[in-house]
Amino acid sequence: MSLEQTEDLKAFERRLTEVIDKLQPAARVWRILLIFITVCTSVGAWSWLWDPETSKTSFTQSLLNHPFFTLSCFILLLLFLCGIHRRVVAPSIIASRCRQVLADYNMSCDDTGKLILKPRPTT
Repeated sequence: MSLEQTEDLKAFERRLTEVIDKLQPAARVWRILLIFITVCTSVGAWSWLWDPETSKTSFTQSLLNHPFFTLSCFILLLLFLCGIHRRVVAPSIIASRCRQVLADYNMSCDDTGKLILKPRPTT
């Protein structure tokens, strides 16, 4: 491998690790938000289901009687429609797509973006 190729690989690796490192804090915030809203929805659902008045009223009236559950469920649905599931796993999506492309060049990368050079196959 020539010196120029080595420098290109190092530059690619630096850029890949930079991109993945930059995505990590945002993904962490989205994960925390998703966990928080999921817990809120679960707690609201628990109180909604165990309320004795729920079985005696209509569905819409029971939802109006439990605004915490209704609001948290609506926010959770809105977050999924806005693509929170992709934002939570964005760094691993980038790493997996890079692995697919690098496989053609007999290389791979880890989850942090560090290149893994595979030994050349002997023919």
